[in-house]
Amino acid sequence: MSDIGHPETFHGLPVLTLPVPGPEDTGPLPAADSVAWRLESAWQGDLTFAALWHHFLDTVDTTKVRALLIGPWWQEDYVSFAPVVELLAGDADRFPALKALYLADVVSEECELSWLEMADITPVVEAFGALEELTVRGCGDAFDGRTKLGLRPVRHPSLKKLRFESGGLPSEVVRAVGASELPALEHLELWLGVTEYGGDTGVEDLAPVLSGASFPALRHLGLQNSEIQDEIAAAIASAPVVAQLESLSLAMGTLGDEGVEALLSGQPLTHLTSLDVHHHYAGEALMDRLRNLLGPDRVDCDVDEVAYWDPEEDEFRYVAISE
Repeated sequence: MSDIGHPETFHGLPVLTLPVPGPEDTGPLPAADSVAWRLESAWQGDLTFAALWHHFLDTVDTTKVRALLIGPWWQEDYVSFAPVVELLAGDADRFPALKALYLADVVSEECELSWLEMADITPVVEAFGALEELTVRGCGDAFDGRTKLGLRPVRHPSLKKLRFESGGLPSEVVRAVGASELPALEHLELWLGVTEYGGDTGVEDLAPVLSGASFPALRHLGLQNSEIQDEIAAAIASAPVVAQLESLSLAMGTLGDEGVEALLSGQPLTHLTSLDVHHHYAGEALMDRLRNLLGPDRVDCDVDEVAYWDPEEDEFRYVAISE
C-alpha cells in the first residue's frame, strides 16, 4: 500500500481511537463533538466489530458525533465490509450531526489495500443525508472470492467532498459517481489504480465528470494514481469541466511527456490556483514549461521522485499506490 497512513485529523477534528471495553479504566472520554471517532476491532481478542459498535452507541453521545472513521473491522481473518455497512445504515438515525465518514481507514501493516474485502457502500451514502465528506479506501476485485467495492448512482444534496483511495477502482464505481446527483459536490478525488487490482476504468467512463454538467459546484478534481494518466491528461486538455475548476490533480500515476504536451497544447490552465502532477515520468524541460505557464508556486511537479527513471533503459512505469 506504499505510504498511506492513518489521518491524525479528519474533517478538522483530531482523530481519537475509541478505547475498547475492558477492566482497565482509561478515564473520561472527550466531548462527542470535539474529536473524530475511530473504531477498530481487529486483534482485540473476542471483540467483534458489532460488539464494539454497540459499545460505542452506549458510551458516546452519538447525537453529537460529527466525524467517524471505521478502521480494521475483522478479528483475525479478513472478512467482508458488508456487515459494517449494515450496522452503519441501520443506526444512521442515531447520528443526526454526522458530517464526515471515513470507510476503511486501514494501512498496509494491518491489511494491504488490495486485500480488503469491501462491499456496496450505497446504503451508507443514502442513510446519512447530512453527510458532507466521504472518504473510501479499498480496491476492486483483486483476488477471486474477495468482495469488491461497489456503488450505485445516488442523489445526495449535502455531499461536498468525495474521495476514493484505491489501487484499482472498479469502472462501475466511477460510472456510478458520474451518474449521481451531487449538487453540492466541490471536491472529487478518484485514485484509479491499475488493472491488476481491479482498476478497469477507461477515459470513456469519466465522460460525465469531464463534461462539467454533472457537478456544477465542483472546484477540485483529482484523477490520479492511474496507469492511463497520459490518456486522462489528453482528455483533460479539452474537457469542459476544467473551466470551472480552481485546482486539478493528475498526480501519483504514469504521466509522461505525451500527457504533459497535451496539457500544454490544450485549453488554458492559467486560472488554476494549483496543478499537482507529482510522481510523473515527464522530462524536466516539459516540467519547466508547465511551471512557467502557471508559475512555480502553483505547480507541484516533485521531479525528484522519478529522477532515476530512464526511458531508454526501462519502459516500465508504476503508479504510487497499487497493492
